[in-house]
Amino acid sequence: MVHFKNRYMVMEVFIDAGRGECDPVILTQFNITKVIKDSIQLNFGECGLAASLGSLQVKYVNPVTKVCIIRVSRECHQKVWTAITMVRCIGKIPVSFNLLDVSGHAKQLHWSAMKRSLSNTSWLPVTASLRRSSRLYRPALTKLEA
Repeated sequence: MVHFKNRYMVMEVFIDAGRGECDPVILTQFNITKVIKDSIQLNFGECGLAASLGSLQVKYVNPVTKVCIIRVSRECHQKVWTAITMVRCIGKIPVSFNLLDVSGHAKQLHWSAMKRSLSNTSWLPVTASLRRSSRLYRPALTKLEA
């Protein structure tokens, strides 16, 4: 049995709604995947796109905190990271991506993403124990493990 080596990237999306259209874009897995594929094809051609499509997947998107987790193969993660950096708009709304963390395992990345989500939102109930807070975010954890 062959074990595939993947990299998981936590990315934060900055949306500049003031410069774009009046309707802000809603972040979905489809929107982010399409923009990444278009950027890879534009910057690295058909061969670069074909090499990275085998394991490219947007695993988790939170449209409120604008944090997403992207899975890609270990061999192509720098190429995909470069292509994501060159993305300038989703639709007609100007955006920029910020890499927060890279890891080989999704479970290690989970706490980084949740910590970033908690720091971005003041309206979430902050609990003292990690056990209680992990129950609040169990749906996000199941998305990462899928």
